[in-house]
Amino acid sequence: MMFKTRLAVAALLAAAAFSAQAQGRDLVLAISEGTSGGTDHARVVAKYGGLANVLGDAIKRRVVVVFVREFAQLEEGMKTGRFDFVMARPSDYPARGVRNHGYRYVAHARPDGQCLLVVPKASPMKSLAEARGKRWVLPEQAAYMTKFCTAELRDQGIDLTKEKVTYVREQASIGQYLQTSLSDVGGVASYSGLARDLEKNGLTVLHKSTPQPYFPLVAGKGITPAQVEAAQKQLAGIEQIPMGPDILKSIGIEGFDVSGAKRLGDLLAWIEKK
Repeated sequence: MMFKTRLAVAALLAAAAFSAQAQGRDLVLAISEGTSGGTDHARVVAKYGGLANVLGDAIKRRVVVVFVREFAQLEEGMKTGRFDFVMARPSDYPARGVRNHGYRYVAHARPDGQCLLVVPKASPMKSLAEARGKRWVLPEQAAYMTKFCTAELRDQGIDLTKEKVTYVREQASIGQYLQTSLSDVGGVASYSGLARDLEKNGLTVLHKSTPQPYFPLVAGKGITPAQVEAAQKQLAGIEQIPMGPDILKSIGIEGFDVSGAKRLGDLLAWIEKK
């Protein structure tokens, strides 16, 4: 009996030690910037370190940044729960984290993301209905923004499978196709470099899609609802905290919106609807 008691006490002590160790470990904020090139782990840590500190201050835990370059690694990390927080674009990855892997929405970047359907300034088209039957140019078929634009066009009564579409690897190429009259209308992300310089590139917006959450931040199962709420409170007012404006400038966003849980939860169903 004494031996069994000692075993039970040892097991309880081991469990307590494991729990303390788990509570004391650093939490991981995984960052994915999509297919954006020209960056590395050190730059991403510097860029998002302030955000990690804000999250850590809110939930009273140390949060460290990890750069995730490959989408497969991002998906696997969410599936196994290795990442405590994930902030990623394109937005379908955090959305799958919520739908498939038990993550919870925390916030997303402002402004929202949209598919912009653009035409050359000299185009006679004045409405989206006039684009039916024209020559389209979009990012590669597997790209999130192409799926985004396709869903918007579906809702507007245009089936891209029945249109003449060219798919290109780089969004910058869309501008070139339109500028050289190889295509009549193109779909680009509102947060792309091309979208920021439409005037310079001689393009104009024919139609803006419904807004969807951009660059969402989601929390894993180990983050409690109270911690999520604390993080949301801190992020919603980040402009007012010390270094907050510098953190936003470093990331390249205007601020955080914490009201997009339903929209992120509905995003995949909207994109995948036939």
